[in-house]
Amino acid sequence: MPDLSALNGGEASLASHDVDAVFIIPAIPSSLGNFFIPLLIGARDVAFPRLNLFSYWIFLAGIAVTLFSLLQPIDTGWTFYTPYSAQSSAAVTTLCLGLFLVGMSSILTGLNFIVTIHTMRAPGMNWYRMPLFIWAMYATSVIQVLSTPVIGITFILLAAERLFGVGFFDPAKGGDPLLFQHFFWFYSHPVVYVMILPAMGIISEVAPVFSRKPIFGYRAIAYSALAIAFIGFLVWGHHMFVSGMSTVAGVIFSFLTFFVAVPTGIKIFNWIATLYRGSITLDSPMLYALTFIFLFIIGGLTGLFLGSLATDVHVHDTYFLVAHFHYTMMGGTVMGLFAGLHYWYPKVTGRMLNENWAKNAWWLIVTGFNVTFFPMFILGMQGMPRRYAEYPAKYQPLNVVATVGSWFLAVGILIMFANFIRSLRNGAPAPANPWRGLTLEWSIPSPPETENFTEIPTVTDWPYSYGKKTRHDRGK
Repeated sequence: MPDLSALNGGEASLASHDVDAVFIIPAIPSSLGNFFIPLLIGARDVAFPRLNLFSYWIFLAGIAVTLFSLLQPIDTGWTFYTPYSAQSSAAVTTLCLGLFLVGMSSILTGLNFIVTIHTMRAPGMNWYRMPLFIWAMYATSVIQVLSTPVIGITFILLAAERLFGVGFFDPAKGGDPLLFQHFFWFYSHPVVYVMILPAMGIISEVAPVFSRKPIFGYRAIAYSALAIAFIGFLVWGHHMFVSGMSTVAGVIFSFLTFFVAVPTGIKIFNWIATLYRGSITLDSPMLYALTFIFLFIIGGLTGLFLGSLATDVHVHDTYFLVAHFHYTMMGGTVMGLFAGLHYWYPKVTGRMLNENWAKNAWWLIVTGFNVTFFPMFILGMQGMPRRYAEYPAKYQPLNVVATVGSWFLAVGILIMFANFIRSLRNGAPAPANPWRGLTLEWSIPSPPETENFTEIPTVTDWPYSYGKKTRHDRGK
């Protein structure tokens, strides 16, 4: 939010980091993932229920330690760049411990999901009969398991440098501060896909249901999730274009940054092809799915500016980056989460949402979001830096516009959650399959019984066969 410009740079940046660590990263995997992965593959639970519960308590412990560390102001920014973070009097070591615990929870969750998807699919559900949300969660889990240990080890090294004076990153002690940046971004760029891939999986479920068409290019969408996960590990250097890396390294990372747009583009074009000539119904889940596609296209295309060596030098650490990040993370991850919440709310609660409230909230959220963040592209191109407590008066008008937009956005989100709460008691009872979906969760009552399925189903149909009579289609 633009109001953060009134804070000092470190505190505002750290607030952003905490939101990533405790909300955006686990938002979909820890909520919808835990609930719907077993349902979608025809299982009664995840492979390791006790490990799942353990990861939850570790997550809560990590949040508690992180919040405790913030009792003392943090002045390092969310990246903890060394050598300053190794020398700061702030509670960096405590904060590292909190984030380490949150990261361990992420690793355990990812491991649990991978084993669940490999070993607990219903009879007949081969890899090409899996719902696309499962493919997305599988790719996400691989990233969690492979990348999160890197940042955990980095925090341990930083804590060791602070506590024991070991010179890992401080040049005065023989360390290398750029080594910290490489470790940090080797994790922090793949984790962007931990945020966005689950949302892409949700859109791949919602789009065919409300278009009444089979998903276009099932295998291409499935493989593109794995491709994004793989290439995502190779592009971290684009965060360091202005750190003094060689031109050759910069060109390589720039190429890879452009290349990762290819599997992302495959998804977008296939979603649009799914919508083409479909019998589209604009219920609230579909509205958020369409919003995701529109906003994420803007976020993705503006990312190409940042992947270009020459352009990145101009817009690096400006409000252009803030706008790009929010169009991908909030316009992407959060809108995908909202689509999933509206789509699966009847299945979770057994109640239908009030569609009028949901659509009014959607209008406010979409309007408020664009009024808030689009002006930041202009501010960034004009050279307004982020993390500054004060800025020249020439930037004031667009900042006022962005602040007013944030009010509309906040009101829309409040109305949406008020609708969620109100519908728990007053919503109309939900039928087993209100949207006429074809995946396994819609073949059982709403809400599901304790262990999901009385009898484990046998899958004989491809789950996106709209227009054909299948045993999963509850439509009349």
